Amino acid sequence: MAFSRISITLPRDILAAADRRARALDRSRSWLIVEAIRTHLATPARAPSAGAREPDPPVYAVREVADARRQHLAADLKRSPAERLRRAEELARLARQVRPRRGRRQQVIGFDSYEDFYEWKRARLAGA
Repeated sequence: MAFSRISITLPRDILAAADRRARALDRSRSWLIVEAIRTHLATPARAPSAGAREPDPPVYAVREVADARRQHLAADLKRSPAERLRRAEELARLARQVRPRRGRRQQVIGFDSYEDFYEWKRARLAGA
């Protein structure tokens, strides 16, 4: 079976409830989410009734915020690559001043498949 990796944003309380359920079932979070989607897809689609409506958009999807982000992106795209890099480095310096790194640096690496991970791990162990 082929797999694809996705990224989703969930309300914290929903994620916490999903994690509790996955632990209770002795399953992974991914398994639980896949089963929820399978169950949802197995339910026949119904036309919305007069009383049913889409939920209000979440607070973080307010039009004004989206418009401001688009304007910011358009302004950044007008800058040269060198200027964008300089500004990114400046922001990173400011972030380190506000919240300096402590301890070991963490790195997150993603793989498209287990085979890709295995090859990376094997090459890393051979180089160690």
